Amino acid sequence: MKRKQRHIRVSIEENVDSEIPTGFGDVSLVHRAVPEIDLRDVDASTKLFGRKLSAPLIISAITGGTDEAERINRILATVAQKYNIGIGVGSQRIAIEQPELERTFSVVREAAQDALVIGNIGCPQISLGWGVREARKAIEMIDADVLAIHMNPLQEAVQVRGDTKYRGIVKKIKELTGSLGVPVVMKETGAGISHEDAARLEEVGVAGFEVSGLGGTSWAAVEHHIAREMGEGRMEYFGKALWSWGIPTACSLVEVRIASRGKVIASGGLRSGLDAAKALALGADAVGIAKPFLQKAVEGEEALEKYIEMIIDETKICMFLVGARNLAEMGKVPAVITGRTAEWLRVRGFNPETYATRSR
Repeated sequence: MKRKQRHIRVSIEENVDSEIPTGFGDVSLVHRAVPEIDLRDVDASTKLFGRKLSAPLIISAITGGTDEAERINRILATVAQKYNIGIGVGSQRIAIEQPELERTFSVVREAAQDALVIGNIGCPQISLGWGVREARKAIEMIDADVLAIHMNPLQEAVQVRGDTKYRGIVKKIKELTGSLGVPVVMKETGAGISHEDAARLEEVGVAGFEVSGLGGTSWAAVEHHIAREMGEGRMEYFGKALWSWGIPTACSLVEVRIASRGKVIASGGLRSGLDAAKALALGADAVGIAKPFLQKAVEGEEALEKYIEMIIDETKICMFLVGARNLAEMGKVPAVITGRTAEWLRVRGFNPETYATRSR
């Protein structure tokens, strides 16, 4: 529980941002001076994993397991219900191991009865023996529509007493995908997902991905600060050294979208409706935001509502400015990719020019 409390505090109070940007700064959408639509006609609604959302927005996995987390989760879920957007919980490991803490997670479904709710367990626990029984407990705890399995090898490698056993994990994921009755989404935690990993995981039945790329909160940075507080100099060093390790979010999004026919959630450093619009143009089905929502939730429900309204309205304005009436059209508008992001994609064997020349 102390680690959960530290994660919340460090994420808010310390500098934990990646030193390398998301890559969305290298993406420009082609302005339409005559969009031939009215702004009021823009429809940002979507259907994701069987739930109709008013906007392609997910409150990405954040927290749970403490009294403070319960309060934050209630605020987040209440707002998710009000705006009909999705919400994911943080790792449910602590509540599965300590059932008395289930309330800090179950409050999400209580407050968001009609929202898309995403559960969360981790690859390290699966590798160490968790299976269908624990996965079902996580789903039942919050009546989840989807189960996310988070992949955090970087965080575990630089964490004091982290779990780094990943051998055979794909086979174990395959055992879960067909046995739970809900879709399984693979979620990174700030270092992105490659084309190769997305293709391999899709082969074993994964229904979608949350890329959580480099450019937002660095969990290596979070663990660096925690290790420093604990006087663990070795792990403090590793957290600093690998502070900005990973695949930038925009690059990871393109890699995963090309590899996968499933749903793709873009997350990792998205901070605005413009970021969201760029992600949607690059093929995201929805976008996830975590740290800014956590910060606003700490301020209170009203602050969170205002921020979400701004993101949704900004996204719609961007859709209007490129002449996209809905998300299907938004996924086909031209996007010019330049700079380091274009260079990354070319070196990796993908052609960024194809995005600039397409048309609806």
